[in-house]
Order: sequence, then C-alpha cells, then structure tokens
Amino acid sequence: MVETHPREIAVTQLEQLGLTEYEASTFVALVRLGTGTAKDIADIDHVPRTRVYDAVESLHDRGLVDVQHSTPQTFTTVSHETALRKLRLDHENLINRLDTALAQLDPAEPHREELGVWTTIGREAIASRVVEFIDDTDDELVFMTVDDLLTETHLDQLATAAERGVEIHLTGISEPVQHRLEERVPEATLFETLWDWEEASAGSLLVTDEQTALVSVLLPKSNDGTEETAIWGTGEYNSLVVVLRAIFTWRFQHEDDE
Repeated sequence: MVETHPREIAVTQLEQLGLTEYEASTFVALVRLGTGTAKDIADIDHVPRTRVYDAVESLHDRGLVDVQHSTPQTFTTVSHETALRKLRLDHENLINRLDTALAQLDPAEPHREELGVWTTIGREAIASRVVEFIDDTDDELVFMTVDDLLTETHLDQLATAAERGVEIHLTGISEPVQHRLEERVPEATLFETLWDWEEASAGSLLVTDEQTALVSVLLPKSNDGTEETAIWGTGEYNSLVVVLRAIFTWRFQHEDDE
C-alpha cells in the first residue's frame, strides 16, 4: 500500500477548506521553506511564478501569509496554530451564513407520511438521522441497536431526552454496554428482544412518539467490513411506523401481563 505524502494530504485538505489549487500549493511550499520568494516557491512546488503572486495576495487577504516588501518580495506563513484557527473561523462563518440563508427560505415541507419510506446509506448518515429523531422525541422512544453502533453522541442525546421526560426503552446491546448505558441514562428501561438482534445482521431500530420509525441492517462489503443501510418513515399512518408500533405495543403489553 502506497502512503500518501504529507504534502499531497495538506494540499487536498486546504482545497477542501476553500483554497484554490495554487493557493494551497503556495501555502504548503511556504510552510516547507519557512520564508521564500516567488522564485523559491516556483522552484520547490512547480507553481508558475506569475500564479504565485496571485496566490500570495489571496493568502495575505485571508490572513495566512505575511509579505516583506523587499526586492524581491519575500513571503512567510503565519504559525500553524494561527492558520488553523483562521481556517476554522472562516469555515464556521460560512456555515453560519448558510444557516441564516436556509432559515430565511420559505420551506415547502413534503408530506412525508404520504410518500412511503425513505432510504439512507452509510453509517455516519444513519447515525445523524437517529440523533435527529431522538432529539425530536417528546414522549416515548424504542431503540434497539448493537454495541458497535451505539456512539457517545447517541448516549448524549438519550441522556438529554431522558432529562426532558422522554420514556426510553432500549434493547439489543451486550451486558457490558448495558452497564455503561445504565450509568449514563439511568432512566432508560431495558427489555428482552423477541429475537437475537445481533445474529440477525441487524443494525438499529428506532420508533419515536409512534410517529417516526427507522430500521437499518449491516451488509457485508466486498473489501471486508460492513456497510449500514436504513429505511425510515414518518407519520401516524406511515406503513413502517404502523407495523413497528403494533409490534412494540404488543410486546410491552405482554410484559405487563407477565
């Protein structure tokens, strides 16, 4: 396996943070040089010298590069800490502006309960959807999952839900994780599953307020490991919600009878 050089990693990440290819290459070249002229940068990183001046001007405007007005001009970067702090602040400001713009839009909310089930693929995307549903819960939720999928973020959201009075029913996890969960969310009620959840290649199952339902499964990947895929639906009369609500209503009534 060929390891990626730190230079390529740094340039790629800087581009993802909004720098152009020449800006990213110029900044990384200056980090390697410490200080340098346009010729030094062009020699070390093969950036056309005419492009170096444009890149430095943009980096200077961003607060990432300082310029010494000598002959020839010499450039240097700010410290790593300052650069990271500046890029992080720029990124946060972009997100905040996007948040403001989205909030000002007049949303056309779809009637999701009339549109069947939706599909979400990928562990991170599904975990985010689970967190969103837990955060929106007002009264009661049922959550079945396996150890590997129960994240610290899930635990934090469950604890927050319990604090606001949500009734929480949990199952599917191992005894060690149960103990960890009881410490974090002592208000939660653990119950026995109707089947061996982990052996069924299942991922997570969530029903909230009898209005939202999500079910995920773990599928083998060609290069080993697993990939998580989920279906979810919302609405009192959504088919997925109705079926799962009926199953757990019967399950809890059966437990009460016993």
